Amino acid sequence: MSYKLDGSILEVCNCNVLCPCCIGEDADNGSCCAAIAHHFDKGSIDDIEVSGLTVACATFIPGNILQGNWQVAVYIDDRATDVQFEALSSVYRGERGGPLADFAHMYGKIVSIERAPIIFDLQGGKGKLDIGADIHAELEPYWSPSGAPAVLLGNSISTTPCSPAIISKASAYRMKNPLLKVDLNLTGHNATQGHFNFQA
Repeated sequence: MSYKLDGSILEVCNCNVLCPCCIGEDADNGSCCAAIAHHFDKGSIDDIEVSGLTVACATFIPGNILQGNWQVAVYIDDRATDVQFEALSSVYRGERGGPLADFAHMYGKIVSIERAPIIFDLQGGKGKLDIGADIHAELEPYWSPSGAPAVLLGNSISTTPCSPAIISKASAYRMKNPLLKVDLNLTGHNATQGHFNFQA
């Protein structure tokens, strides 16, 4: 039971820029409502190929991020076959170990795992994410004086543990998920993007 997943991540939340959760501080609003999407440029779970697919999570973190009890809705690319769906579900439930199991240990409850059409578009540092009718986000990076994207390194908790997180801002962020009791429509809030390489 192993996996190798390599690709790009887009993440947005309702905290201000920068999200204090990344250094283990309390969320700006007392809770953090985040959408996190992994697009697999290359990926396999055992001998099941998942390259080209995307999995996203809508996450409600009720207090300090390090205290756990996250409530999570998982969305799996509606192009996935039944075999791919089950394999990806097991990875995101934390059943196959590795970095994604480390995140799953923080979950209090997975409220749903469902198929959804997912648009994951990342070009020239600008990103767009659509997850069915539940989530829409548009983001772009901050730029350093050298003209390279501004990055965050060595944070306490990272969704890109193998690479720098590119500091970004969401010009639009909408999330509506009744199971999480979340209904947001925001502009100008925290976002990050980057590369991941998850193996177990």
